[in-house]
Amino acid sequence: MNENRFLKFCEIADTVLESLARRAALLRRLSHRGSAVDALVVAFAEPEGTVPTSDPDDLQAMAVLATDVFFERI
Repeated sequence: MNENRFLKFCEIADTVLESLARRAALLRRLSHRGSAVDALVVAFAEPEGTVPTSDPDDLQAMAVLATDVFFERI
């Protein structure tokens, strides 16, 4: 899938609310895995969002602590 087609399926955020940043920090701290970016992706997907990824390990460690976040391997 080329980048332009992929972006049609994405929700783009140009700012991060403090509440979202705090949720991401909590998910990262509790999971002991992943980067700040991974944590923001999972927090942003809550609830009931799907995250496309080719490397779900760190994301899944946080997702088990999140509310209904799903992954699609690409």
